[in-house]
Amino acid sequence: MADRSFLDWPFLEDHHRVVAAELDAWCAANLPTSHDDVDAACRELVSRLGTDGWLRHSANLDRPALDVRSLCLIRETLARHDALADFAFAMQGLGMGPVTLFGDERQKQWLQRTTAGTAIAGFALSEPASGSDVANLATTAAKDGRNWVLNGEKTWISNGGIADIYTVFARTGEAPGARGLSCFLVPADTAGLKIEERIDVIAPHPLARLSFDGMRLPESALIGNAGKGFGIAMAVLDVFRSTVGAAALGLARRALDEALARVTTRELFGAPMAMMPTVQASLAEMALDIDASALLVYRAAWTKDAGAERISREASMAKLHATEIAQKVIDKALQLHGGDGVRSGQAIEKLYREVRALRIYEGASEVQKQIIAKQMLSSFEAE
Repeated sequence: MADRSFLDWPFLEDHHRVVAAELDAWCAANLPTSHDDVDAACRELVSRLGTDGWLRHSANLDRPALDVRSLCLIRETLARHDALADFAFAMQGLGMGPVTLFGDERQKQWLQRTTAGTAIAGFALSEPASGSDVANLATTAAKDGRNWVLNGEKTWISNGGIADIYTVFARTGEAPGARGLSCFLVPADTAGLKIEERIDVIAPHPLARLSFDGMRLPESALIGNAGKGFGIAMAVLDVFRSTVGAAALGLARRALDEALARVTTRELFGAPMAMMPTVQASLAEMALDIDASALLVYRAAWTKDAGAERISREASMAKLHATEIAQKVIDKALQLHGGDGVRSGQAIEKLYREVRALRIYEGASEVQKQIIAKQMLSSFEAE
């Protein structure tokens, strides 16, 4: 049973504790799912999460703003039970993040479908030459009368190939670099959009490379204002980076549970493994690192929910620490399993594969360090 004492921390309120308890019960009844057909599994997960009301948390249809603490609790809980379920939930929020935060009323009609689980969302930002360097993206959107014409490609796009709707970032050229980007709402059946390649990774998820060849969009597809796309992307990531840390936290908690079950039932040299000082040291380090990550994750989420306009520093710290530490915790848990830890299909082996991508997507660990350092330097110079 995963440690739940953090739910009593002052970062969280009673309604968060209700969400955590109800979702944990839902997960116990519905997860994990079969991952044999990942596309079908994701479609089914989105549908069930929507039907049972969990996706309503992925947008702010019935509240003034996103509740980031609820997002984090949901991602942590889902990841602890089934990483693919966490992915399915997270992408509905991230994919529609630009619409949730900056969309107009017509665009927000899509949120009715994505929160109900009847439409799948994708967030199309990364390109072959501009993953972490968003300001360097090369996809263009040129005005042609009352339309926009997009040309270029995106890669590593989650839900690529199964999404019904994408938010796509392109260069509109109002100014050089980051100041000349815009964001567009693009239905998957738009002429000129093509799925060029499905991408296989060590922990299977729907991923694809997309191309845009003279893809025409109406003026109404522009989200927010032209030239403000970089700010839109950063505002969305500002919210969802904390939740990546929460997902890592869920994977780490599951690994610690698996380790505890192993060492308390496995005998070595005539006694339970749990009695060995080296094993106890590993368990203590894992518990310490998990609590430190949780403090950073829920500090960042609380700060945003308390009204902070931007939490770039806090969110980067949460994502950086939680994802890096989760990798270490899972590695220690695998070590305690010995040969069984690398047996294909075992829970700990799946966790080992699932956690790796979290240190890369939505800004690699090296990028998070840059963000934190720049914030510190900026504050120091301003004094």
